[in-house]
Amino acid sequence: MRLWAKRAIPWSKKDVIRTLNLMKNLKIFYLLALHSLKTTFQGRVGAVFFLLGKIVRVAFIFIFIALVFSRTNLIKGYNLNQILLFYLTYNIIDTLSQILYREVYRFRPLVVSGGFDLILLKPFHPFIRILVGGMDFLDALLIIPYILAALYIYITGFHGDFIHFLIYLAFLFNSMLLVTAFHIIVLCIGIITSEVDHTIMIYRDITSLGRFPMDIYKEPVRGLFTFIIPIGVMMTVPSQALMGILSLPIAVFSFLVSCSLLGLSLLFWQFALKRYQSWGG
Repeated sequence: MRLWAKRAIPWSKKDVIRTLNLMKNLKIFYLLALHSLKTTFQGRVGAVFFLLGKIVRVAFIFIFIALVFSRTNLIKGYNLNQILLFYLTYNIIDTLSQILYREVYRFRPLVVSGGFDLILLKPFHPFIRILVGGMDFLDALLIIPYILAALYIYITGFHGDFIHFLIYLAFLFNSMLLVTAFHIIVLCIGIITSEVDHTIMIYRDITSLGRFPMDIYKEPVRGLFTFIIPIGVMMTVPSQALMGILSLPIAVFSFLVSCSLLGLSLLFWQFALKRYQSWGG
């Protein structure tokens, strides 16, 4: 009995420290998210107009898709339900990135003013503050209808294969790894050049190509944004997995690309910190 008890609890001192650090980081994340929530609803009129603007923009895209399919039944072999699934998946990934990584958009003033120095001195990883430290709860409201609409289309149009749905969730997670890597790269560029606004807007413009499947683009654009800048891996592959039309080589390539780019972004982060000259440097 004693031998079993010793084996059943193989915790070391390092395991305890890691657990305590994780709990501390989660508490800090919770406090920052709570602060962001209070800040968001201080300007209620602005928040309402922000939501209305996003809803109108999405509505116009749906109208555009409906007009296109009023003239044709297929686009590059995809029917209306499939195109809508691609578009909704894009919105789910894009909205998740806005919810989690909105603080990246506010990073430049910290570098210019020297506030980043104080963050580096804090006893927690800077990413907790400058990457996920400002959740956008307005986008959190918008993601709910996107998910419900995607589920409805999948269940009614594709007969709801649960295995494909689990694979879809795995590729959504893979896409979020890529999104995280891109945002870390933006932070690194901000440290080195003090430029964030234009970089993040370029990223947003490029990812908007993923609203629809990469198949609609001609070469070399399709290859460029699939294998060089992996927007297709981020936005198109999850929907193809859900539809059961994703090939095994592309699936393996997708996971390799996300893990590689995330690793490279972390190396770039270490390089950027070494080049950081602090305020007035």
